[in-house]
Amino acid sequence: MWLALLLVLPLVSAHMIEVPASKKECFFEDLHVNDKMTVTYQVGGGGHLDIDFWLADPDNVALGKHIKQSQGTVQVTAKKDGRYEYCFSNQMSTVIDKMVSFNVHGVIYVDDEDIVSPIEREIRALSHGLTAVKDEQEYIVVRERTHRNTAESTNDRVKWWSILQAIVLFAVVAWQVYYLKSFFEVKRAF
Repeated sequence: MWLALLLVLPLVSAHMIEVPASKKECFFEDLHVNDKMTVTYQVGGGGHLDIDFWLADPDNVALGKHIKQSQGTVQVTAKKDGRYEYCFSNQMSTVIDKMVSFNVHGVIYVDDEDIVSPIEREIRALSHGLTAVKDEQEYIVVRERTHRNTAESTNDRVKWWSILQAIVLFAVVAWQVYYLKSFFEVKRAF
């Protein structure tokens, strides 16, 4: 019973990668028939915060494809055994690298033959709930980082603009003092 419970609990892994400009990063998962896999991603930095994503089966048939999206989720149930590939592509950008945070959730299929005790059902429900909470927390962390970077950038621009205005103000004051001083000077002719 405990072995079956351990096999049914979701397998979760979270990653943060940097996808260089004009490149793609691919990952693989070996799945068996009826295994479930969910890939959730979010772009946390770089350019317009968009990336291309696709997930393909062992025959290289696209099961999910997102073009220029900042976040997304693709869920598949394996129809055949084999190596499933998912890729993040930054090939549309020639200059800017992208930071991508993604989670891979997998549930290994175990045929219980409907012999599931109520406690096992509750444990599975709690497990799925905890996974959802963890995903939401990671999403919030990435959003907070993005907003913090925006606020710091704005603060930096305001600081430099204020310094520039102060320099211009002092330059205008110095010029006015010089001009007024020369205006009131008596010019003597010899």
